[in-house]
Amino acid sequence: MRTLRTTLRGAAVAAVAASLAAGAAVAALPATAAPSATDEGRAMVKASVAKQKATSEGKGQKVKPKVKKPKKAAADPDFGPNVTFIDPTWSTDRINTFLDSVNDEAEMSLGRHQVFFEPGTYGSAAGQNDPATATDIVNQTVGYYESISGLGAQPGDVLINGALHVEPVVGCPERPWECAAPGSLNHFWRSMSNMAINPIQRPVGEDAARPFPAGVTEPHQMRWAVSQAAPMRRMDIQGSLTVFGRYGEFASGGYLANSRVAGTIATGSQQQWFTRNSEVGTWDGGVWNMVFSGVRGAPATDFGQDLGEGAKGVKTTVANTPISREAPFVYRADNGELAVFVPNARTDSNGTDWSTSAESGTSIGMSDFYVAREDVDTAASINAALADGKNLLLTPGVYELDAALRVDRADTVVLGLGYASLTPTAGNSVLEIGDVAGVKVAGITADANVPESATLIKVGPEGASVSDPANPTTLTDVFVRVGGPWEGKAVTSIEVNSDHTLLDHIWAWRADHGHGVSWGGNTGAHGVIVNGDDVTATGLFVEHYQEQQTIWNGENGRTIFYQSEIPYDPPSQAAFMDGDRLGYASYRVADHVTSHQATGLGVYSFFNQEQDIRVESGIQTPNRPGVTFRSMTSVFLNGSGGINHVINDTGAPAVGSFAAPQVISYP
Repeated sequence: MRTLRTTLRGAAVAAVAASLAAGAAVAALPATAAPSATDEGRAMVKASVAKQKATSEGKGQKVKPKVKKPKKAAADPDFGPNVTFIDPTWSTDRINTFLDSVNDEAEMSLGRHQVFFEPGTYGSAAGQNDPATATDIVNQTVGYYESISGLGAQPGDVLINGALHVEPVVGCPERPWECAAPGSLNHFWRSMSNMAINPIQRPVGEDAARPFPAGVTEPHQMRWAVSQAAPMRRMDIQGSLTVFGRYGEFASGGYLANSRVAGTIATGSQQQWFTRNSEVGTWDGGVWNMVFSGVRGAPATDFGQDLGEGAKGVKTTVANTPISREAPFVYRADNGELAVFVPNARTDSNGTDWSTSAESGTSIGMSDFYVAREDVDTAASINAALADGKNLLLTPGVYELDAALRVDRADTVVLGLGYASLTPTAGNSVLEIGDVAGVKVAGITADANVPESATLIKVGPEGASVSDPANPTTLTDVFVRVGGPWEGKAVTSIEVNSDHTLLDHIWAWRADHGHGVSWGGNTGAHGVIVNGDDVTATGLFVEHYQEQQTIWNGENGRTIFYQSEIPYDPPSQAAFMDGDRLGYASYRVADHVTSHQATGLGVYSFFNQEQDIRVESGIQTPNRPGVTFRSMTSVFLNGSGGINHVINDTGAPAVGSFAAPQVISYP
C-alpha cells in the first residue's frame, strides 16, 4: 500500500543485517526499528466455488476436511459452507491442516471464512519455553478474509496452546533485512477475537524452509504483523505480542480493543497503532502516532517531547474512553445453544470488560436472528426479515444488493461473520438506518460498484431527531472500499446523521491499488461525513478520497485516533484544489462548529504522479477555544510535493523529502 524509504529502518536494521551476514542468529529486531491478484473484474464469482477451483501459485489443491460437529442441545442454524466449527475432538494436525486450507485467499479474493473454536483447550503447552522443539501445538497463519473467534462466554473458555499469527511478505528470502517493503503494508481484512492464547510460535509451510524464517519469535511471543482492518478484540494473550515483522518490515496498522496482553507489545516498525480499553504489561516502540484510550498499563504521553538524539515522542494516552461499546459476538450459551451477546455502552471507562452478565449487556438467541447467506438471499428477502422484527446475521460471502438493507427498528443488531461484504448493483446504498436509536452494526464490509452510489452507508435520514446517549447507534469494525476488487464509485462512503452515534474502528478506503483503480475510475469524494451532534469516533482510518476525506458538521464531536493518507494519484495541482486553497484537507471541521475535540491525528502524503502537488494543511478547522486538537503529525512518505502545514497555518512542512513534523496542541 505504501512505499517508504529504506533509510527509515535506521541503525537497528543495520545492526541486524550485520549480525546475520556474520552468521549470527537473530530472533527479532529491537523494538525501536523504524519503518501489491488475479483479475476477477466485476464478475461475482461465488467464494465457495472459486475456492475449490484455484489455490495460490505453486500450491497443490487443498481439500477442506470433513467436519463432524458434536451434538448440541439444539441444532445450530445453517451457516453455509464458509463457517466452520472446531471442537476439542479435533487433533492439532487436523486443525492446522484445516486452517492452512482457508488462509491463502488473494488480497482481492471473493472468498470469505469464519472459523469458530468451541470452548475447550487446544494443543499442548509442553514446548512453551523452547518453541523450536514444541510439538502438538495449534500453529498456523491467518489470511485475508479470515475471522477466527472463540465461542466461550469468556476469552479463557477457549485456550490455544500455540499461535495464530500473521507474518510479513518475504521479498528477499536470502537477505530479508534488505526488503522492508511491502512487508505487512497490505495485510488487511483478517481478525481474531474471544480467545486466550499461550503463545508458542514456530514457522510453518514454505517459511520454515527459508534460511531466515519470518515466523520465528521469542519464547512466549506471538506475531500479529498487520495493517488496517485487522482487529484483535476480547483476546487474552498470556505472554507477549509483536506486531511487526522479524526483520523490521513495514506495517501500517492497527487496532486492539478489550484485550489483555500479559507481557510486552513490541510495535517496532508499526507506523501507527490504536489501543482501546485494554490491559498491557509493557509497551515498546512506535513510529509516528501511537494512541491509547482507557488502557491500563499504557505508557505516559510523550508526543512531541524531545527524547534525545533528534528523536521525538509519538505516544498519546487518554486515561478513560469517554464512550465505548464492545463488539457483539457469537457464543455458546449455558444451554448449549448459540446466542449473540450485545454489550452495553460504557462511559468514562478503562480496562477490559469481559462480563456477559445481564448488567453488562443483552444475550439474544439465534431464533431472533435472520441468518442470511450469499447463495440464497437478496435485498428483498433480508429486508422482509428486518421488517418482521428480526436481527440480522450475515454469514461470510459477497452479497449483491439492488436496494439498501433497511434497519428501521430500534436496537436491531446487524452482525457480519468472516468479512461478509455488501455491494450495490443499482447505484443504491448498501445499508440505511432509520430515525431510531441503539442500532448495532458490526463486522461488515461495503464495496462500491457501478453505477455510482451517492452514499454507501447512511446512519439516520437527513434531519434525524431520535437518539439515546446511553444507547448509541454503534458501527464497529465497519470497512468500506471504493475500488480494489473491481471498479467502484461512491460520492460518500459513510454519512452519519443521527446524534450520539459511536464509530468504533472504521476504515474507509478509496483503493490505491487493485482493480479499477485510477483518478477517473474509482471515484470517491468523501470517506466519512458527520452531520449529527455528539458523535464519537474511536479509531478512525480514512484514506485516499479525492476531496475532504472526513467532514465534521455536527457539534460536540470527538475523535480519538485518526489515520489518513492523501490520495496518491491526483494528476496535477489543478485537479486537486479546494477552490483557491491548495489541495483538500483530510480532516475538516466546518467553519460553523463551536465545539469539537480530536486527539492523535496523522495525515500522510505520497503523491506518485511526479507532480509537485501540495496540500495547504492536513487538518482544517475553525480557530476558536471550543475546538481543540491534541497530538497531530503530518508525514511525507515518498514521491513529490507534500503537506505545507499540519493544521491550518500551524506546523512545519512535510514536503520534498522524508519529514514528520508535529504539533502538540491547537489552538
